[in-house]
Parts: sequence; structure tokens; C-alpha cells
Amino acid sequence: MKSDKSIEVPLRFNTGISSPGHSVLQKAGDRREKNIITATGHDPESPAADEFQKKFKFNLVKKFQCLNGLMLKQENQTLLNEIYTEVYITEGDSGDVNKEHEVKQIEAASRRNPTEDTPIKCSDMFKPLPEQDKAISRVLTKPLSEQDEEPIRNILTKGVAGIGKTVSVQKFVLDWAEGKTNQDVHLIFPLPFRELNLMKEQKLSLVELLHVFFKEMKEMDISRLEKVLFIFDGLDECRFPLDFQKTVRVCDVTESAPVHVLLINLIKGNLLPSALIWITSRPAAAGQIPSQCVHRVTEVRGLNDPQKEEYFRKRISDQNLANKIIKHLKSLRSLYIMCHIPVFCWISAAVLERMLGEAESGEIPKTLTQMYTHFLIIQTNIIREKYLQKQESDEEMLFKLGKLAFQQLEKQNLIFYEEDLRECGIDVTEAAVYSGVCTEIFREEFGLHQSKVYCFVHLSIQEHLAALYVQLTFMKKQRNVLKQNQVCRTLSDVHRGAVDQALKCQTGHLDLFLRFLLGLSLDSNQKLLHALVTQTGSRSQNKEETVQYIRKKISEDLPAEKSINLFHCLNELGDDSLVEEIQQYLKSGAQSELSPSQWSALVFVLLTSAQDLEEFDLNKYITPDKIRDEILVRVMPVIAASRKAIIRCSEIAGRSGEALTSVLNSETSSLRELHLTVNTLDLSGYKLEDSGVKSLSALLENPECKVKGLRLGVCGVSDEGCAALASALRSNPSHLRDLNLSRNKVGDSGVKFLSAVLENPHCKLEILRLGGCEVSDEGCAALASALRSNPSHLRELILSGNKVGDSGVKFLSAGLENSHCKLEILRLCDCGVSDEGCAALASALRSNPSHLRELNLYRNKVGDSGVKCLSAVLEHPHCKLEILRLGVCGVSDEGCAALASALRSNPSHLRELILSQNNVGDSGVKCLSAVLENPHCKLETLRHHREAQDVFQGAASLQQLIPSISASQEASMAALRCSSRSGLGGLSASPATGRVSGRNFPPVVRSLVFLPKRSLRMREIRRLSDVVIGLHSTAPPRYILNDRLMCCGVSDEGCAALASALRSNPLHLRELDLSGNKVGDSGRKFLSDLKDDERYKLQTLKCPSTVSSGAELYIHPDFSIALHPFTTISVDSMEGSSFSYDAFLFIFSNNHISMC
Repeated sequence: MKSDKSIEVPLRFNTGISSPGHSVLQKAGDRREKNIITATGHDPESPAADEFQKKFKFNLVKKFQCLNGLMLKQENQTLLNEIYTEVYITEGDSGDVNKEHEVKQIEAASRRNPTEDTPIKCSDMFKPLPEQDKAISRVLTKPLSEQDEEPIRNILTKGVAGIGKTVSVQKFVLDWAEGKTNQDVHLIFPLPFRELNLMKEQKLSLVELLHVFFKEMKEMDISRLEKVLFIFDGLDECRFPLDFQKTVRVCDVTESAPVHVLLINLIKGNLLPSALIWITSRPAAAGQIPSQCVHRVTEVRGLNDPQKEEYFRKRISDQNLANKIIKHLKSLRSLYIMCHIPVFCWISAAVLERMLGEAESGEIPKTLTQMYTHFLIIQTNIIREKYLQKQESDEEMLFKLGKLAFQQLEKQNLIFYEEDLRECGIDVTEAAVYSGVCTEIFREEFGLHQSKVYCFVHLSIQEHLAALYVQLTFMKKQRNVLKQNQVCRTLSDVHRGAVDQALKCQTGHLDLFLRFLLGLSLDSNQKLLHALVTQTGSRSQNKEETVQYIRKKISEDLPAEKSINLFHCLNELGDDSLVEEIQQYLKSGAQSELSPSQWSALVFVLLTSAQDLEEFDLNKYITPDKIRDEILVRVMPVIAASRKAIIRCSEIAGRSGEALTSVLNSETSSLRELHLTVNTLDLSGYKLEDSGVKSLSALLENPECKVKGLRLGVCGVSDEGCAALASALRSNPSHLRDLNLSRNKVGDSGVKFLSAVLENPHCKLEILRLGGCEVSDEGCAALASALRSNPSHLRELILSGNKVGDSGVKFLSAGLENSHCKLEILRLCDCGVSDEGCAALASALRSNPSHLRELNLYRNKVGDSGVKCLSAVLEHPHCKLEILRLGVCGVSDEGCAALASALRSNPSHLRELILSQNNVGDSGVKCLSAVLENPHCKLETLRHHREAQDVFQGAASLQQLIPSISASQEASMAALRCSSRSGLGGLSASPATGRVSGRNFPPVVRSLVFLPKRSLRMREIRRLSDVVIGLHSTAPPRYILNDRLMCCGVSDEGCAALASALRSNPLHLRELDLSGNKVGDSGRKFLSDLKDDERYKLQTLKCPSTVSSGAELYIHPDFSIALHPFTTISVDSMEGSSFSYDAFLFIFSNNHISMC
């Protein structure tokens, strides 16, 4: 029966949709409604609410006052307030969901300067930081509808396993329940994922879910609470899907849905939009929550150095002993770094208190394996003393626990349930014994509604037991559980398999397991284990084999984090020879060429040094000319760990560019000063984004940073990143020569930032690439202004793929007409330019004709009128334009006539004219051909498409060219490229000498390109085969080596045409590859008959059905024919057959041939 008080003033959840920050920031005085909890958590007119809250808090105190909230036996309870040490929490996070073990993430974080962090107290998690106060106050003074600052509703707290997330949550809840902090929150609902997992199959409402976890809530008709906090601890332990895109919307707290649906709707604010949400997670799982659903990210960094000492002094009452322990751990850097993890402090205290207090004898642990093995022995001895009548032996118990640890480690699970235990032969009653007997190793936890979940105290203990299980299985059964229990002869075989698996593991979750496994094989640790198991090291062991295998792996091209872990493995094996080599090398001060292994050793030594890395000068160890990409990749962790790095080399690109991008994006990086002298820094295609650009810009501001070329294409840069770059260029303007920002969302505002820098006369930027950067005429106006202010440096401007339009071109033209403007290359492909823009460009070139060398207007609506405007400038003898590209510009024979006229008047400058995919026609070709007859014409490359010529005429023309081509004795390279809608035809040439008349091409012609623009019928293809036959028959011997027609849609009919060609010229084809074509039995027979005939030289014939790209046909040494990947054409035969062509590239050379 419900109490009367519970009926008096029912509490109700707000089921409507309101602003996420409504209850967080709204002042109590602004509230008008009654029966709503105020900002202090109390409604003066609702004593029932106050009484209920007291009861709720009392129950939470009972559940959370003991460490980790465990419902253990009374004698085992440890009060949280007695042992708790504040952990170091920062706002923001490392940004590194990296693929390495969390222990190594702790090692990296230990090198970070704490003064650069923004610390935050656990109790202040939902409070604005001091610098945020003004922003928050602005929100408070506005109506909700006008608030532009989003308050802190959802918090995501990251941290590695055992770092203190759960204990921090427990302390937060306990302090609230005891009335110490955060009393403006009315109710707190702690809902750990490990317990929610038990309800993943159930369908219930939010009200029902809370009733399950908090029995007292059943007394209330819950409907309307303004400020409650849900805490979801352990996202990484979640065993149900979290799909934020497809999950159905739920807004009513009484509507039933699966648990994951309720959770997602709570986080998104559909359910209880005024509620606060706090989620904790290990870093690798944190990405499951979309960034738009997170208002603050914090990171638990564990214990900093002062907090470590505080922990040991609290934990150990004998302060002299505590000092000894602290001193011992400080002397071993790898162990002291691990003390960032509170659980490791606890393990170390348990072991060293006994050993340094002389309760135990033996060598004091110096490695991780030794520490954990001692811990296991101590805990087992305690069990042995306490439970003398225990039926199961220590060995059997450890073996079962080890099996559980190993199987769940492979699945990357930290939390287990009854079905997991049963798989390892552990029933529920045994689990209760294990958790009671071995509480410090394995826990049976009761959820808030008394369901049971199981876990090891820390991931590292699970990894140690897993390694022990692998070791024992081999020793007892000569089996390797890493390879499905295969029989294994030697332990070194097991070790090699473990090394290989750890190296393949992308998440790094086997790295520490590998350290333990190798460490357990040492004689010293084997002797320790004799206290627990009967058989440890009796089988043949050869540590040296494992050491040599690891050294071999270190010499390979491994990711830096994998290489570093292998050095830790060597340390566990007691081998430090590589490290000693490097230490001697460093002491000598000499510079000598290092092997890959030695480079890795150098990185390991520098990273594990007790001294902070203030400065790393790569050129102390290698000269700039010998720095290769793989060396830069290997040393990048040292660069990230150093406050100042000095690098002088030719280029950073590829893998080293990717590695540097990772450093720039990492908030754990210590790098604050980069003295980089490099010709090209290429980070294109990597996810640098604005945050990474800001980090890079901060480094580029230093005058000692001398980067000549900076390539940031497709890096996710916006105007915000451009602002940072502009700031860097203002501070350090004299080094950068080439800046590539192509295919970023720079926009006009970003261009304005850059243009402001370009105006600076000290700015030496020569090349600016802004292709596909969402620039309009507004951005062009800014660039033009910069060109007018500082006209003497910029040489190349790329604006292709932007909405420049005629108005943008007019702005640019105004800058170009300045006689001091030195711009040489202007590319405006696909920029919406018409004849009006061309007129403006022509006007600018008339005013300043002597600098522009290349003008690219590809894919613009230039038309004949635009070409006429440009031609009027080209005929000017002072015009120095060498390259004019007008492909896909709507040019007809009329435009060609204008161009021909200009070339007749000024034939000595233009070298390349591109007219591809224009309606030039035969008359246009004739106009241009007439110009080519002029011996003063310097045109080397001419490309155009023809419309009307049939493939038969083209093929005939090509056959007629053969005598003049084969007679060529000229060695210089020139290009002849012809293209036609229906076949080969017309002419284009680059004569340096000779004469063009009709089809008599000059002897310097070396190449023709066949670019068919429509489907070819099979009879046309057969006609083209005749051309190939003609080429073969007129050339000297020894020419065709191989013929590749991959992915060309060749059918049996095409094979017949090829066979006919080969019969006409049987002496030279060696290889024919028809991979990826639809060749049937008859087609294979056509060709295989030739291959089997001794008269033919065909040696290799490939007709598989797999698809590949490219199609080539080589002729050597006199000329070659290649199907070149310019265009792909589908060809449908009238008879139903199909054939597809890439463009034909015919390369002719009388003396030699190079591969296409």
C-alpha cells in the first residue's frame, strides 16, 4: 500500500519538449508554475518532495558509501571517504582514439605538461569554467527563445580502464547524497551499463525502468521533475546497439520501448529534455555518442605526481615505509608512470608494503610481470590462510579464472555474466566462492536491483591471468590456445604466435598481455609461480629464440606504437642489448648511420627517459639529405613528446605527413615549437580539419619554421583554419612560397583572410591553389585587391571549380592589368565564365601582355565570341601566352579561324593549344592545319575533337600516315593527337621542323591519341584492326612485345579480328592479356590456335573473367600501340556483341620506346 504522503503532491516528469537548458540556467525567480522543483531542489509548498528526496538520498548513501559501491560482506567494506584521493580531470580530451593499448596512452599522457590543461573538479562537472562565466551570464539575461549559447546538458567523460571514472562517479553521487555538493540537482539516477545490459531484451517505459533500479520510486506518481541527473557509467561495457540515426523517437516517459531506445532518446533530449546526462567511457568506445549530443567532454587523467604520493601516504600508515615505496617506484620510470592508474597504485602498495616491510623475502619487483605475479601470490596466500578447507586447489582456481580472462580478453570484454562463466566451467556457486575468496582479483557485483555481474579488479589483472593461462596450457598440455589449441613443441613457438597476433591487432588490446606472457617465461618468474602451480618451466625453453624474433620484427616497418611495445617486451625478457647500443651511441656524440632497429631503439630510449624532452633535433642523428619517409615515421612519437623539435629535410609527405597530421590533431602532444626547414610539407587528404590547422599554424608562426611548400588539399579546412594560417603568415611571411588549399570549404571569408596577408609586401607567396574552395566573385574581389597592393610575388593562381563567374573574372582582370602584376598562370576551369569574362581578360592582357604564360578556361561557356576576344590579344607580338586551354568551351570552326589568324600574326609564343571536345569540324581543323605549315609556328601540342568524320575515313587516314611516320629519323619528341566522335581523323601536330600538307605529317610526330566519342559498331572495330595490321606490316621487325586489352568488353567477334591481325603480322606479339572481357570458347579457340602454332611468337595468352583496368598494346623498339585510359567507350555491335575501348595511344619512335 502506498503511504498517504506519496499521494499528497505527486511529482511528474515533464513530457513536453523544451529547451535543453531550461532547468540548468533558468533562475528560480523566473519560474511561475507550481509543483515544479526549484533550482535549489525544493518546492516550499511540497514537503512530500523534500521527504522523498531525503529517503532517496539515504538509500544512495547506503549503496555508495563503500568503495565501488560493492555489496560485500560487512567485514570487507572499505569506506570511500576514508580512502578516496581526488583524481586529475581536465576539460577537453586528448582527441586520440588511438590504436594502442591504454597503458601506452597513459605513458604518452605522462609526458604532457599539466600547466597546459584545463583542470576541473569532479564536483564541478556541470558548472561553467571561469572563462565561460560571461558567456553563461549572457544566456541568463536572454529569453530562452533568444539564447545562442547552449548550456552544459550532456557530459562525456573519457578515461582508460581503472583510471578512476567509476570511483569519481561514486564520489559525485555520495557527496550529493550526503548534502555536500550539487544540491541544485533534485535527483540523481546512477544507471551503469553493466546493469542495463541485463535488461537489454526487455521492453519497458522510462518510468518502469526507474522503478526496477530504484524501488522507492514506485511510491510516487512520477511526472514532472525539472532537474534530475542520469549517470550512465561504462559505455565501453555496453552490450546493446546504439544507433542514433535509425532509432525511433520516444517523448513520453510512459511509452514502452527497448532499453537502448530509451537511452538514445534521453541523450538526444527527446525524453526529459531538461534532464542532465553524464556518460563515462573508455576512449575507444566514446565515439558511439555523436558529437552533436555532447556539450562538454572531460578526461580523467588519473593521479598526477602529487596525488600519487598522497595516495600512498593515505594507503600506508607507516610513513617511512610509504617513503620507501615512493622512492622505489620513482626509480623505475615504467612502473611510476603506471601509477597514474589508481588500481596500479593499489596493487603496488599491496606488494611493496609486504616486501619492503620484510613480511616477504625475495627480489623486489622491477618489471610489470614481477609486480603482478607477486600480487597474485600474495592474494592467493591470503586465501589459503583464510580458507583452509577450500576444496579446489589454487592451481585449478587460477586455471579457470585464467581461461575466463583469456576468452573475454579476446572478445575485449571487461564485464562478464553467468553465461560467460559457464563457458569456462565455472558455475554460479563457484563464482560466489571465487568472489568471496579472491575479492581482490575477481568480483561478483550486485547491481542496484541485485542482479549479478562479474569482473576482474582491473583490465591489467585480467591480462596477467590470461597470459598465465596460455603459459600453463602449454606447460601442461603442450597446446597453444592462441591457435585453437594446436599442438606446439616449444614455448618460443607460442611466443612467436603471440607476437604476430599482437602486431596484427589494430586496437592494441593484446599488447600488455604479450608483455606478461613473455615475462612469465623468465626463470625468476617461473620460480615465483612454483608457489601456485606444480608445473611451470619444465618444458624446453629458449629465451634467445624469442629475443631474436622480436629484434627481427623491430627491424621491420612497424607502426611506432607497436615497435615501442616490443622494446617493453624485450625489457620483460631481460634483454636490453639494443637499448645499451643506443645509449652508448648517445654518449659518444658521434653521428653514424643507424639501422631501422636502432632508430626504434633510439625512440624507445628517448621516450622512456626520466628527463623531459625539451628539445629533439633530428639532424643530430642524421644529415638532412639522408632523411627518408620511414625514418620520419619512426621518430614521430619523439617529436610529439618534445616541446621543441628541429627538422631539416627535403619533404614531409605520404606516411610521414599522415603521422605529423596525427601529432597536430592530438591534444596530448607536447609539441609547441617546430623548427622545420622543408621544401614541401604535404598533408593533403588527411583529416587535419581546422583544429589541426590551428596547431600547425601555431608552429608556422615561428620564424625558424621554414616551409616552402604547404599542401593541405582535401583536409577539411574552413575559413576558421584559413584565419589561423593567415595569422601564421603575418608573423612569418618570408618563407612560404606554395600554398595548396584545394577542395576545402574555404569560402569567401577564408579567401579574405588570406588576401589580407597577400597584401603584405613581405609576403613571398608565389603559388596559391584554391580549386574547389567555394569561392565566389566576393573572394575574387579580395584577391584582386591583394594583387593590386602586392603585385610582384604571386606567380600562379588556381581558382578552378569555383563560382567565380564573369563578375569575379572582371575583378581579377582589374588586378592583372597592373603592369607590375607578375602572375604567370591563371586557371579558371569550370568557373562559369562566358564571353563577357573573356573580354575582361583580353583587356587586362592588352594592358599587361608580358607576364601571363598559361590561361586555362576549360569547361566554360567561352564560345566563339570569347575566343575572338582572346585571339585579338594573342596576335599582339608582346603577348607571351604559351598555353591556352579551351576544352569544352563551345568553340566552333569560327573560333578556330580567329585563333588561326592570331597564330599567323604571332606564331612564336604559343606552345600548347587545347580544343578538346569542341565542335571544331573539318573546316576548323583545316584553318589550324594551314597555320602549322608556317615554319615559325612553335605550337607543340594541339588537341581537338572532330564531329563529322567516320571511323573508316579515320582508319584510312592513319594507314596513309604510316609511310611518312615509319620513315621518320627524328629523335625529338612531339605529339600528334586527333580525336573524333566516330573515329580517327583530322590532324594535330607539333612540328619543330618539316612541313604539313594534307596528310603528310612532319617527321617529328611521335604520338597520336584516338579518343572516340561515340559507340563503335563491330564492323568499325574490325576496320580499326586493319589499321593495326597496317602499322605492323610497314614497321621494321622486332616491335610488338605484348598486347593488353583488359576490361575492353572484347567478345568472340573482337577476338576474331585480333586473330586476323596476328595472322597478317605473326612475328612479334609475345603476350596477349584479355582479362575482364567476355571471351567465349570460340574466341579462346581463335587465339589459342595461334598460340599453339609454332609460326607465331605468341607465348602468353590470358583470358580470365576478372575485371581489371587499363588496356595497353606495346610496340618495341620502333613504335607502340597502347589502349590508354583517357576515355572509356562502350561499343554495341549491330549483331548484339559488345566492345568497349579506352582511348588508343599510338607512340612512334624509330630508335626507342618507353612504357606508356
